[in-house]
Amino acid sequence: MQSGQPFDIATCMYYTGIDPFTNKPVKTAKNLGDRKLQRALMQFFKPENYFAVREALVKAGRGDLIGGCDGLIPSDPPKDAIEARRRSANSPDHYHAVPKTAAKTGYRPNRPTQTRRTKPGRGPNPSPPTGG
Repeated sequence: MQSGQPFDIATCMYYTGIDPFTNKPVKTAKNLGDRKLQRALMQFFKPENYFAVREALVKAGRGDLIGGCDGLIPSDPPKDAIEARRRSANSPDHYHAVPKTAAKTGYRPNRPTQTRRTKPGRGPNPSPPTGG
């Protein structure tokens, strides 16, 4: 066998986007956001996935699966889901976190030529040359 060939039908479908049995296109989740939503839907029973599952159901137009007797998830978030969301918001790998290196201000910080150069005709008038 050659190396680099898919050995599983699911892997083949993922990489080619075609069902090998029917030769019809198959939609696969390839970007990170879609994969996270897909994983959350598979693990809908975990409290930390509540908000992702809710987002995925609303996005898919299946709001009928939120709450009620036949619902996949309850209409109100469980206490554990709120706590898990609060913990994840404070984690360093949260995508809304601002890196500490971005706090440096100025033009070219930590470099010898860190002052901003002005173009001729802009900014404050230069001091007149002193006689000599």
